[in-house]
Amino acid sequence: MNRALVLLAAIAVVLAAVLLPLWIGPFYTRVIQLFFFSAGLAVAWNLLGGFAGYWSFGHTVFIGMGAFSAAHIVTRLGPFGDGPLSMVLPILLSGLICGLFAAIIAYPILRLRGIYFAIAMLGVSQVVGELVNNLSWFQGGVGVFLQTPLPAGTAPEDFFYYLFGALLLASILIAVAVRKSRFGYALLSIREDEDTAMMLGVATERYKIMAFVLSAVLVGTFGAVYGYSVGYFTTYTVFRLDFSLNMIVFCLIGGIGTLAGPVIGTAIMLFITQVLLSRFLDIHLLITGAIVVAIILLMPGGIIGALRSWRRPAVGGGAAATETGS
Repeated sequence: MNRALVLLAAIAVVLAAVLLPLWIGPFYTRVIQLFFFSAGLAVAWNLLGGFAGYWSFGHTVFIGMGAFSAAHIVTRLGPFGDGPLSMVLPILLSGLICGLFAAIIAYPILRLRGIYFAIAMLGVSQVVGELVNNLSWFQGGVGVFLQTPLPAGTAPEDFFYYLFGALLLASILIAVAVRKSRFGYALLSIREDEDTAMMLGVATERYKIMAFVLSAVLVGTFGAVYGYSVGYFTTYTVFRLDFSLNMIVFCLIGGIGTLAGPVIGTAIMLFITQVLLSRFLDIHLLITGAIVVAIILLMPGGIIGALRSWRRPAVGGGAAATETGS
C-alpha cells in the first residue's frame, strides 16, 4: 500500500512538473530549471560520495569536459541531423567521454581514501581546467559556441526546463536502481567499513570504479546539456569550483547517502537563495553561509536524518505506552 502511494505521489509530481510552465513566468521557469540541473548533479555525486563514501571535491571536471566535448563534437564532426534530435548523439558521446576519462584515472585515484581522495579530485579538476584553458586546441581561453536547435515557437527556458527535468528523472531512477541492487549494498558496505567488506569477499575495487564511472557519465551528460543551455562558455564558465561545492552542500542539507536527500537539499537551498534572498544581494552569501552552517550543526544527518530521528522516539514512545497500558 505504501509503495502504491509513493508511486501515485511520484506520478502526480511528474505531471505537475510537466504542466507547471503553463502557469509560471520565465523567471520561475529558469529557477526550476536550475533546480533540475543542480539536483541532477547532486544525485549523480551522491552515487559515489553518498553511497560509497568517497567524497569528490572535483566533480566539476566532468561538467567542463562534458560541455567542451559536446562543443568540439558538433564543431568538428558537424550537426547530427536537424532539430533537437541533433543534440542527442553529442550529449551521449560527451557523457561517454567523461566515463572513459573516469575509468582511466579510477584505479590510481581510488586507491586514496578520505580527504586524500577529495583533494586529489580537486587537483584533477584544476589541472584539466588549466589544460583546457591554455592549450589552443580546446579554445577554453577564448570560449566556444554551442548553438541549440530549438523547436519552432519554443522558448529556450521551456525547452531546457523539460530537458533538465527529464535528465533529473532519469538520474533518480538510476540512483534508485543502484540503491536497491547488489551493487548498491556493496557500495554501502564500502562506506561503512571498506577493509571489512574486502575481507568478506566484496569486490571493493570493481564496485568503486563502477560507481565513479557511472557518476562521471551522469555529471558529464548534465555538463553537455548545460553547455547547450548557455550557448557560449569559456573554461571559467564550466570548470567552476562552486559546482562541486554545491553538489556536496545539497547532499549534506538533504541527507547524504539517501535517495531523496540530494533533491530535498537542492530544493531547500535554491528556494532560500533564489527566492527568499533574491532582494538581499549585498549580504546574500553571508546569510546563505550562516543558514548552511546552522542546518549542518543542528541536523548532522540532514533533513532526512532529522525526520528519521524524530520518528523513532514517537514509535518507541507508542510502543512503551502500549506495553504499559497492557
